[in-house]
Amino acid sequence: MTARTFSVNNRTYTMPGRPVVVICIDGSEPDYHLRAMSAGRMPWLSKVLESGGSSWPAHCAMPALTNPNNLSIATGWPPSVHGISGNYILDPDTGEEVLMNDKRFLRAPTIFAAANEAGLDVVVVTAKDKLRRLLGAGVVEEGPSLTEPGGGFVAPSRRGICFSAEKADQATEAENGIGDVLDLVGRPLPGVYSADLSEFVLAAGVEILATRGADLMYLSLTDYIQHKHAPGTETADAFYEMIDTYAARLDELGAVVVLTADHGMSAKSDGAGAPRVLYVEDEMKRILGDQELEGLRVILPITDPYTVHHGALGSFASVYLPTGADRAHVINALRTLDGIQAVHDREDAAARYDLPADRIGDVVVLAEARTALGRFAEWHDLTQLDAPLRSHGALGELGIPFLINRDLPRPDLLDNPFEPAACVHNYDAFWVATTMLAEHEKHAETH
Repeated sequence: MTARTFSVNNRTYTMPGRPVVVICIDGSEPDYHLRAMSAGRMPWLSKVLESGGSSWPAHCAMPALTNPNNLSIATGWPPSVHGISGNYILDPDTGEEVLMNDKRFLRAPTIFAAANEAGLDVVVVTAKDKLRRLLGAGVVEEGPSLTEPGGGFVAPSRRGICFSAEKADQATEAENGIGDVLDLVGRPLPGVYSADLSEFVLAAGVEILATRGADLMYLSLTDYIQHKHAPGTETADAFYEMIDTYAARLDELGAVVVLTADHGMSAKSDGAGAPRVLYVEDEMKRILGDQELEGLRVILPITDPYTVHHGALGSFASVYLPTGADRAHVINALRTLDGIQAVHDREDAAARYDLPADRIGDVVVLAEARTALGRFAEWHDLTQLDAPLRSHGALGELGIPFLINRDLPRPDLLDNPFEPAACVHNYDAFWVATTMLAEHEKHAETH
């Protein structure tokens, strides 16, 4: 395979001459793999990091949620560029609360679409189906134009592969670029609330690479385990041992393998195991007092169709104020509440966290790591929580792994908006594994 180069969203990607696989371990704070390695449960990763791999502190994009970060990894940029500001949104065009799963919300093409158009064989496998249409835009169906920013959606000239483990039994050549997935993988359809869902993704990636080949592959897992089990527990260690086994097989097949995450995870329960929650809508009614409440809306962008393990309780909220409300007064009042780490007006939040200003509220509220944010108690069904609440969304869940099975110098990439030092981000994953690696290897050959 000769080096091939393609460009998208003002970044250039040069293939290093071997398959590139990025694994997004959903909800993976670094302590998960560190504890598993210490317990001897990740022998491949331990060997890689001892003998020629790289590991750097890294951050996700904000908010620290699944959809925004998977699309950041997929486009190479934060939400201000690709437009996906949450799993759930108050649609500014319709005024309706909707899931942000539809590709119509995308404002930038993906790396996958550009690679596919460049003639590379692209494979995208997601755990949950909610990501499939976003990540498959430009690979198996229409996606944002690669040649005209804002030029509408166009069909790809060739077809890659994109399907979800959740609906692997429904995958077809016509819709997903591949059929008979269950036979190929040799595993039954997994349950959506299970570790098997993530294992199916990894098993599919290995089988596709081994039998059909691929140039660029993205495997996105689910955080079912991380929502229920802390780092170092037997269930968590067993899950990471499973990941290690499949990463080793991808390595054996010659792939450049990156392990990163879409966000971290924090415990958000008190000593008795009860969720520690601040209900923002109730607090807003108290703050506004006798003022007119029409137009008040609290949006929790963690909300998605899979709320069994988190009850739609995260740590990031958008507040839409009633007409005439004193925004400065609201911000100051919210900042005094226990469990709140930061409160910003729309303009400050958009600039500070690289968010699309038209897709967030008048006020953005961030909880501290050990506190969750809700709307009001009756809006959340917590009856299915069978473990102390662990969730994510804000600054307490920024820290993620960034591991690659190649020896590379730490990149000096984008400035980190959340602390003074520069930081590697999950959305640098494909750039590091392609262009940076290719340039490093070229330099090594000439010296």
